[in-house]
Amino acid sequence: MAKPTGQARAKKPRTRIDAALAAQETKNSRHWQAEFLAALAETSNVTAASATAGVHPSRPYKLKRADSEFADKWRGALCEGYDLLEMEVLHRLRFGEPRDGDAKFDNATALRLLSQHRETVARERAIRANADVALVRASLHQKLLQIRDEVLARRAIATGVSTPDD
Repeated sequence: MAKPTGQARAKKPRTRIDAALAAQETKNSRHWQAEFLAALAETSNVTAASATAGVHPSRPYKLKRADSEFADKWRGALCEGYDLLEMEVLHRLRFGEPRDGDAKFDNATALRLLSQHRETVARERAIRANADVALVRASLHQKLLQIRDEVLARRAIATGVSTPDD
């Protein structure tokens, strides 16, 4: 049986410089994610967002599969991009298209994109709305418990009865 080569082993930082470079790579990793998500929200295009962030398109897809938090942010960015596209289409339909600009806008493609992603965006909005409802309910429950404790404490003081906390 052959001995594993150095390439097969995971590399560990050997010096402070290596450790600093590894830390910088982690920081850069977070940096590209923020740039990618911002560009994804603006363009709704993974390839364009990857180019803006300076990474190969496979990298965000891989992270999306591995990191549920990043996947949530990805879906949020796409919802934002959908909203922006919808507003732009509505503006163009209401007020017409500028003829002076270099950029061409394909209304038919935009409408097709909106219709294709309508269901996905609606599902994501429902998930986010349910999460918000759960947070509100939890907050209300906590507040009610706090008020109950205050009422019981006032009653105990008024009647001179000791509370279990005393």
